[in-house]
Amino acid sequence: MILGIETSCDETAAAIVTRAGEIGSNVVASQAELHAEFGGVVPEIASRRHLELVLPVVRRALDDAGTSLDEVELVAVTRGPGLVGALLVGVSAAKALAWSRRLPLAPVDHLDGHVASLYLEPHPFEPPFVCLLASGGHTSLLDVRSHSSTRVLGRTLDDAVGEAFDKGARLLGLGYPGGAAIDALAREGDPGAFEFPVARVPGLDFSFSGVKTSLLYAVRKLSAEELDRRRADLAASYQRALVRALVERTEAAAELIGAERVAVVGGVAANSELRASLPWARAAPLPLCTDNAAMIASAARWVEALPYPRYLALDAYASAA
Repeated sequence: MILGIETSCDETAAAIVTRAGEIGSNVVASQAELHAEFGGVVPEIASRRHLELVLPVVRRALDDAGTSLDEVELVAVTRGPGLVGALLVGVSAAKALAWSRRLPLAPVDHLDGHVASLYLEPHPFEPPFVCLLASGGHTSLLDVRSHSSTRVLGRTLDDAVGEAFDKGARLLGLGYPGGAAIDALAREGDPGAFEFPVARVPGLDFSFSGVKTSLLYAVRKLSAEELDRRRADLAASYQRALVRALVERTEAAAELIGAERVAVVGGVAANSELRASLPWARAAPLPLCTDNAAMIASAARWVEALPYPRYLALDAYASAA
């Protein structure tokens, strides 16, 4: 049994996963309502809430799986990237649990975890493939050659696409998290009503700061009454622009390296238009798109675990290498 812990942003999560990739439990305590009044995650508030939730969530994961710490053979934890204060809560908890049972500890990169969500039962998706990783903090195109070998083909040069969704939702007066709010409202609008160009940068990189500015200008041109009347059209057009950029770059990456298979992971992989625009790609199961601990435990199966007590010096890191 592998106990996974994830606290990189505003979800406190724990899961039990077997070495074969079977999910015994996957518990996620979201802080979305806590941060909604601020329109985004407040790092200090997130860290304090993780402190309150991490052990109850671990206990719930063990109970849901019908197991105990006595049966856990490996502890896995997100080491980074993410909010460093939030990460340190998870890392400290994982160290304490592993040390108390003299267990090894596997430090997992959060982005590797998203990719490893594809490797879980009952329908594992095996490498090689091109992977679009689209989330609130990251947007990357990856050449996944094996479970432990990944090459970055392209990444965002500024905002992540999930961040662009959140900021767009704020401009439209919608709730947090913004991606889900825009996705829901866009179903009522006309995606061709407005033109929001997305910057085309060299290679396979992304840039989303310009399209966010375009939405800002479009909103400013409308009166309060017009904005209320055309909010759904704005949401649909903005979403279409973001999704089109993701799809075009993903298809270009697959063609460039001759990949026959494509996967989509991360929180934005739950977006209905993105999933519909890449019907031939394997998308992560909806419960595994947003941050969760099952994906961290899954990735730990291909990470060199640190033996007791070497991991006591383990630190977190905020940014990807």
